[in-house]
Amino acid sequence: MLSAVVLLAATPAAAAAAPAGDVTTAVAARLLGQASVTADPYLRTADADDTRITVTRRDGRNWAFGTAVVVAPHVEDAYPKGSVFVAHRDRSGWQVAFDGEAGFAELAEDAPSTVVSAREKKVFAAPSPGTMLANGDMRTGMRLPYAVGQTWSYTGGPHGWGGSELPYSSIDLAGGDQRVLAARGGTAYTMCRGWIRVIHDRGYSTDYYHLWNSINVNGAGVGEGAYLGDTGTDVTCGGAAYGRHVHFGLRQNNAYVQIHDHNLGKWVFMKGSAAYQGYALHGSTRVNTGGGLYNYGALGFNQAVVDANGGGSVNKRTGPGTGYAVAGSVGDGATVTISCSRNGTTHTGRYGSTALWNRLSDGTWVSDAFVWSGLNGPVNGWC
Repeated sequence: MLSAVVLLAATPAAAAAAPAGDVTTAVAARLLGQASVTADPYLRTADADDTRITVTRRDGRNWAFGTAVVVAPHVEDAYPKGSVFVAHRDRSGWQVAFDGEAGFAELAEDAPSTVVSAREKKVFAAPSPGTMLANGDMRTGMRLPYAVGQTWSYTGGPHGWGGSELPYSSIDLAGGDQRVLAARGGTAYTMCRGWIRVIHDRGYSTDYYHLWNSINVNGAGVGEGAYLGDTGTDVTCGGAAYGRHVHFGLRQNNAYVQIHDHNLGKWVFMKGSAAYQGYALHGSTRVNTGGGLYNYGALGFNQAVVDANGGGSVNKRTGPGTGYAVAGSVGDGATVTISCSRNGTTHTGRYGSTALWNRLSDGTWVSDAFVWSGLNGPVNGWC
């Protein structure tokens, strides 16, 4: 199985200078010097012959845009590394920046519209989430990368983009109608045959590898659920794949980030003691690696999934505490919409103790201890 980072790599404040000369030479030099490449045992000795620099747009001799990939050997636990780039040549040489870096948004904004479209500039200039992950905001607004209502096999639990390395950024999924779909809307790029990257909002992007019949895109806007390709075993850019599947990786800013503790399709992914292990939770329902994941669709940013921590339901109250009257119940695994939050009596659920209570859209209240929203705090402001 191909495997596609909780550490956020540092991003430079501006685009980095690269050697003068042809832009492909400059981009390749910058790519090969990245920490994520030099730290990879399979890519550490890579040279320019191992890079695939595709310039998809140019404006004169001083601006270029495209994709940059270091291909990997065709062996297990080896994976390609790649980025979307924008480059500008000034008196000091080529300034090259990769997607997710602070300098990328700045350079893209300065680029002529023939190189970076107005729509792309808007996506790239979206406020960076910075240390969102460290601050406990795990909301993605993403579904699973296949049709809502289908159940696919969870063939590989959290693992690194390249296999066993940390962070565990990726999962493997197979089955269903084999059609791989965008987990959330964004801007899509073909990194190489069989590998699509979609850049989303909130600093996130998603990678889809091993695809057959993958679309050929160069900055096209795609909606949630857009077709990207079929599950396959394609390893054009390196690595290995055993059996049809999609290797799905999660990135934030310019690095792969942990996929565990994030929610996709209303499932929270939990890592195991080793790569490819772990399980997924929908409320109290647990699915281990090898089981089936039903795609419930994306969880909204003001929504939560009820987790009764082994119980069948959670009581709703007329106010934020157990001193208020019971006003019905809501079943484990149900999706609720949160209007606002307030502190009340403390309760302990699967993820710890909290005094936070959430007012639901029907006016009733539930303890935050028994829902998963993806945020440590109020998701829709204080009441």
